[in-house]
Amino acid sequence: MATYIVGDLHGCFDELQLLLKQVNYDPKQDELWLTGDLVARGEKSLECLRFVKDPNNNAKTILGNHDLHLLATLLGIKKVKPNDKVTAIFEAPDREALQNWLRNQPLLVQHPTHKFLLVHAGISPEWNLAETLACAKEAEAVLQGEMYADYIAQMYDSYPDYWSTDWQGIERWRYIINVFTRMRFCYHNKRLNFACKLPIEEAPCELTPWFELNNPLFAEQEIIFGHWASLMGKSDKPNIYALDTGCAWGNHLSMIRWEDKQIFTQQRLK
Repeated sequence: MATYIVGDLHGCFDELQLLLKQVNYDPKQDELWLTGDLVARGEKSLECLRFVKDPNNNAKTILGNHDLHLLATLLGIKKVKPNDKVTAIFEAPDREALQNWLRNQPLLVQHPTHKFLLVHAGISPEWNLAETLACAKEAEAVLQGEMYADYIAQMYDSYPDYWSTDWQGIERWRYIINVFTRMRFCYHNKRLNFACKLPIEEAPCELTPWFELNNPLFAEQEIIFGHWASLMGKSDKPNIYALDTGCAWGNHLSMIRWEDKQIFTQQRLK
């Protein structure tokens, strides 16, 4: 039995299949985990959703910002971006089933055996492990509740950009969602910055990648994340694994086999 974790798919279904073929993935024995952003930009977002949803494939995912945006567009809260190439999802006979399945996926997973944390974007530099797990469960309950559409309608804001236990309601929920699905850089005082998407070496000096800030959790815990394609799989931290390598942007799809930490890649097909 092997545990495989794959970076952001973004509709790159064919590349995923070739990657799994490389390792002779066997869903009856092996596990497959994904870092979120199953959809948008690649041509086969619908196929990616169906593959991960199918229990026969033994695949599990967490939610990314593009997955949440898909939910917002399916609800009519936001307009579809033509570059996302998700028309097939809107026309699919199983659209509603896919929508309900997607919103019930977690924001964070702690692997039951290996204990690594799997998250799309990152973990707040203000949280310890207990807070991280509790905040994930709190926001997941909102997304899985009856009023989830009302919360998603209020999701699109970058405030608050710092953590406080005093936050309640939408402000608290929005900070949690933004950390797990959008975060890249922080200021030195641990406030979040959402504007900068530059490679680390080109970023302003007042900004630091979230995983380089002083938080004991980042030094003690193995963390796997996606979201940040310009890192191209490099975090320079031995226990922090970046798996988004920009397949949908013409680069490659990356996968790690957890037991021996071997990396497998599949180049973008077209």
